Amino acid sequence: MQISPEIEQRLALLQQKYEAMGQDMASYLDGLLYADFLTYWDYINLDTLLSLQNPKTPFPDEEIFIIYHQITELYFKLALNECKQIAQHEALTAEFFTARLHRINRYFEALTHSFEIMVDGMEKEQFLKFRMSLLPASGFQSGQYRMIEIYATDFFNLVAKDSREALANGTVKEQFEDIYWKYGATELSTGKKTLTLKQFEKKYAKTFVDLGENLINTNFYALYRKFKQAGKATEALATELRHLDTNVNVNWPLSHYKSAVRYLHREPEEIRATGGTNWQKYLPPRFQKRIFYPSLWTDVQKEEWGRAWVKKVLSEV
Repeated sequence: MQISPEIEQRLALLQQKYEAMGQDMASYLDGLLYADFLTYWDYINLDTLLSLQNPKTPFPDEEIFIIYHQITELYFKLALNECKQIAQHEALTAEFFTARLHRINRYFEALTHSFEIMVDGMEKEQFLKFRMSLLPASGFQSGQYRMIEIYATDFFNLVAKDSREALANGTVKEQFEDIYWKYGATELSTGKKTLTLKQFEKKYAKTFVDLGENLINTNFYALYRKFKQAGKATEALATELRHLDTNVNVNWPLSHYKSAVRYLHREPEEIRATGGTNWQKYLPPRFQKRIFYPSLWTDVQKEEWGRAWVKKVLSEV
């Protein structure tokens, strides 16, 4: 059988590749000869993926709850992949920065729009029963989500609103002690940390502080200021940053707020169904006033942060 010129050319290129690495191309060709063809299900580990749903109760709607949260974490992983590309880029351009931000925004928009599928797909009675068997676990404990926040802005902007002035010049470690989300997982009656928060801090506190310290000069806000100072910041870049601010700090928490209002009453004993998080104070953006990019918003927009969205959501419940 004759070997076509195209095959000869590729074999020559392969020979060069393996010689440059000090490898024997014939050995690799033997491996290719005996290797089986790749299948879709093996490539994405489908059987393993579909085996990762292990409900703790007999209620069928619990599987919806598990799968959606797994989907959410996969989207967060996609977002973090883009975050790392931005922060670690050795010759970052406004175009690359903007394109990767656009991807992150698309991921969050998909998550927010699809949240209704989970909310509408579960019976309230089932949810309130199976959710109590999952304590003290809570979506509050998503480490990937917190990492996205840290990539997005100066660590200072994640400090609880009432502590920001005092910690304006603090270290990341000092600011972490007053990070906003800790106040969403304190016991309502005593003000003590919930087990949900204690577990979360034990697993991730060092990771978050280290990441914050490593990103002091390469978080998105710091990078944007560098582009601004160099006269390279585009309106498209600013627009994507504003979209990210809205997606992460308004639309995403409000989708959770809407489901909490729908599924839970406001009595403290039923807050247990969120793992002990004080969702009435923790989720609404207007209480936290968490804004990644303050300089990209007007004073009026910052003052009214989240109020229009809250009114819209409550009117739909």
